[in-house]
Amino acid sequence: MRRAATALLTALDEPARAAATHAFDDDRRRWLEYRPRPRPGVCLADLDVAGRKAAHRLLATALSPAAYAQAMTVVALEEVLDRAEGWRRGRHSGDYWVAVFGDPARDDRWTWRFEGHHLSVTMTVADDQVSPAPVFLGANPATVRHAGRPVSRPLGVEEDLARELLAAIGPAGRAAAIVADEAPADIISATRPSVAAPLTPLGVPAGRLGPTGRALLDQLVALYLDRLPAELATKEADRLAGAERHFAWAGSTRPGGRHYYRVQGDDLLIEYDNTTDDGNHAHTVLRRPASDFGADVLAAHHADAHR
Repeated sequence: MRRAATALLTALDEPARAAATHAFDDDRRRWLEYRPRPRPGVCLADLDVAGRKAAHRLLATALSPAAYAQAMTVVALEEVLDRAEGWRRGRHSGDYWVAVFGDPARDDRWTWRFEGHHLSVTMTVADDQVSPAPVFLGANPATVRHAGRPVSRPLGVEEDLARELLAAIGPAGRAAAIVADEAPADIISATRPSVAAPLTPLGVPAGRLGPTGRALLDQLVALYLDRLPAELATKEADRLAGAERHFAWAGSTRPGGRHYYRVQGDDLLIEYDNTTDDGNHAHTVLRRPASDFGADVLAAHHADAHR
């Protein structure tokens, strides 16, 4: 990440570098915005090919190959959505921004973010330890179909695995897991820089599930952790090992209906919703409520510096 971020800043001309770089203590470092809004950083549409490729290489350091493919599909969907809206809003696949807080070449602590509509990835580094959250991926349209078959469904596995879990836990498990008949309008954590965890109701605890249900819940958590590169995903899995987890569902259990689910554990929040545009507009996020935006690695850095 340090090499890729330094290479990005080197590839930018002076105006673009000035737009991309911010002080580490800038309040906008703790920022999550997945709607099409202005945001700090430099826009990829304003960069030359070398600059855009450097930004994508930086993003690739934070995502597994599969998650990077999902992210690129999310970016491409901006053109699909713009066509569906009759080209009225001028959406485009270059409307993504990269920002660096601090100096990756010199500082012990620094942050970078790649963000635009339906994509927000923030990585915070302190003493070369990476705190990898939040990671947001959305899709509109969530599914593009032709002749009744999906031709694009970038977040399909996130939906299908949760439905498989819901089906496997039986009537008693579903009664505990389904916390509302109506799904919320969006993920509950939304764009807030901090989340007051846990979100309630908690839903069904993993300890009340049978072996199949527990295995599927573990697979669902692993699916979100595996958005990260293997080394980071393994560290996150080790960090979360042994903690109780809860699974909650809200809304329709019928495919195509508006629905929402979340998984919570010790410093873990996974949220998914598909509630707008008649259940064809999905949001997903992986967060660490107690240590989003590097709170954990920064606390360790400060403790070491003032020991």
